[in-house]
Amino acid sequence: MDISLKSLEEAVSIRRQIGSLEKRLSALLGGSPSTVPSTHRGKRRISPQARAKIAAAMRARWAKRKGKAAHISTAKKKGGITAAGRKRLSQLMKARWAARRKAGGKK
Repeated sequence: MDISLKSLEEAVSIRRQIGSLEKRLSALLGGSPSTVPSTHRGKRRISPQARAKIAAAMRARWAKRKGKAAHISTAKKKGGITAAGRKRLSQLMKARWAARRKAGGKK
């Protein structure tokens, strides 16, 4: 984008005029310059009522999720390994480790 010096000077002049007009507008309205949207600076604030509303909605979501999770957790789990199966696997692994130790090498 190639901007000539004349165009740039005109843009700066327009920007200054906008700033001047915003100051006049805020003076007429009796507010601070932050009441004009283009000069709004700083953090956005949220009202206590809005914060309470959002918090209540989140609590409702959490309760709903917690209720579903509690419902799911009471259902019987499918799959997994039985105690007998776990014991059998443990014995097999111990036998493998003993065989490796006896062989004298690590693999």
